[in-house]
Amino acid sequence: MDVSFPHLDLAANAHDRAGERRLDDDWLAQRWADAESRVLVVVGSRIRPVEGRIDWVAPGDAPDGIRVLLGERDGQTWFAVLVEPDLAPGERGDWVGLRAVVQELDGRDAPLVFHAIGLAEWHSATRHCPRCGHALEVRAAGHERVCAGCGKVSWPRTDPAVIMTVTHGDRGSEDERCLLGRQSTWPPGRYSTLAGFCEPGEALEDAVRREVMEEVGVRVGEVDYFGNQAWPFPSSLMLGFHGRALTTQIRVDDVEIEDARWFTRAEMKAEAEAGTLVLPGGVSISRSLVEDWYGGPLPGQW
Repeated sequence: MDVSFPHLDLAANAHDRAGERRLDDDWLAQRWADAESRVLVVVGSRIRPVEGRIDWVAPGDAPDGIRVLLGERDGQTWFAVLVEPDLAPGERGDWVGLRAVVQELDGRDAPLVFHAIGLAEWHSATRHCPRCGHALEVRAAGHERVCAGCGKVSWPRTDPAVIMTVTHGDRGSEDERCLLGRQSTWPPGRYSTLAGFCEPGEALEDAVRREVMEEVGVRVGEVDYFGNQAWPFPSSLMLGFHGRALTTQIRVDDVEIEDARWFTRAEMKAEAEAGTLVLPGGVSISRSLVEDWYGGPLPGQW
């Protein structure tokens, strides 16, 4: 069976981030004055969809806020304006979190929206210098904050997180099984790949082994890289792996994971079709990981 990877659709039309232009005030002013430029208004970390689509506005229609250069694409310049929640234009209920629209994002909007939301999350959380506590001033078209006291520069952070399928048995055999887990806050039947953040000084493959052992008590040996996905909830880069289990006994930690199960392909298909197994959403790297192991698309999504 052919396998497509829907998480890659969200990076299919990446923009030129025009990093060399971020300190060019004349160029930035010129591009902002161009009515063909487009702006995404972000309130806190929320956006306003219009009829199910991302609402890009002309610069002249954008409110005041932190002006962020996203970059260039298709002969246009793309910006975001970051607005404090108490200054949101329109009705408060008009603004929704990215999770509410991520399944509807296409490859045209997604790279720009992820860029904007990632910066919005960082600006919201980064107001004071971590060294001396003074206020930070915005620089480089929204991609730096500089301390007004000691001059220390802060940059947007990205947190590496590993996400993995864990399998056991002869590869491709009917008896080969895939390990999925669930959190207690999820709806009944929802299972997904295990995941966790990489710790300082830790190799990614070792992070896979540690997280699986901590969460479900299964020891992992061989680890192979699969792919990655930006995931600004709030600032993660999800690094996908396939791991091969050396043990099969499950011992959940009852903290992050409530339950974990081994599924053969036949069991996974039957339960997904019956609706008793609810799999990850179509654009997530977790679903791509599962379907890569399964060998094709599966029914159902979050």
